[in-house]
Amino acid sequence: MKMKKKRNLKLGNVVDNGQQKKFRISSVILNIVLILCSILTILPFIWMICSSFKTNAEISALVQSFLPKKIIFDNYQNVLQKFDFLRYFLNSLVYALIITVITIYTSAISGFVLAKYRFRGRQLLFTFILSTMMVPGVVTIIPRYTMMQQLQWLDTYKALVIPSIFTAFGIFMMRQACTAIPDEMLDAARIDGAGEFRVFHRIVFPQLHNSVVSIAIFQFLWAWDDYLWPYLVIRSGDKQMLSVALNLFSGRYSTDYAGLFAATSIAIIPVVIFYLVFQKRFIEGVSASAVKG
Repeated sequence: MKMKKKRNLKLGNVVDNGQQKKFRISSVILNIVLILCSILTILPFIWMICSSFKTNAEISALVQSFLPKKIIFDNYQNVLQKFDFLRYFLNSLVYALIITVITIYTSAISGFVLAKYRFRGRQLLFTFILSTMMVPGVVTIIPRYTMMQQLQWLDTYKALVIPSIFTAFGIFMMRQACTAIPDEMLDAARIDGAGEFRVFHRIVFPQLHNSVVSIAIFQFLWAWDDYLWPYLVIRSGDKQMLSVALNLFSGRYSTDYAGLFAATSIAIIPVVIFYLVFQKRFIEGVSASAVKG
């Protein structure tokens, strides 16, 4: 019996060692793949930043070099002085922040109602909201544009903000987060005399911080990078967004690549800062929304 136990222990150790080796090999392969993917993702941005310190002649040369032969800051000076960059930058920043704040609030209220209130057609309404996520945004551009034209909202910020105050993705994430809040906590607040708005603002909303950050990052990125809709509805140059204004670097016969790279390098700064500050809560919010039913 003792011999059999020893043999079984040895076999178990061999199996465990084999599994550990396989796990280590898999981890090494996975890390290598992730490193390669990271390099392929980051490399274009590094090349763009390096090219922003080059001249147009160096960028258009047949023989290319990754680093600039001579670092020059004229491209950044021209962008800030001649391009009216700050006006377009502030337009996009204010627009992205307004859209983000409004979307967070409307998504939180909608998600709370869908998660905690019982009414006829609730599940059907939630299913309909989710189904809108499957419809490409390009499909709704013509109807939205026609509506803005009939309301005489073209060339106003209302045409940018109002069609974007509700988002199916935000409602879905907030609904999932609200589902995890115990009903007993809300009932106790109601017994103490708290109204529904107070329950939402004092109890529910503070517990949605991870989902708030996740939606904020997604919505800010979308609004900051949005090109087609501002291009269609905004006609005045002083109201235009930075994403559309960057097109001014492309002329009929030539393109100022050096200036374009400099302007784009500055344009990605808010996005990078926004993500770096909130990345931990962003990951937690996305993970929590994925596992809650």
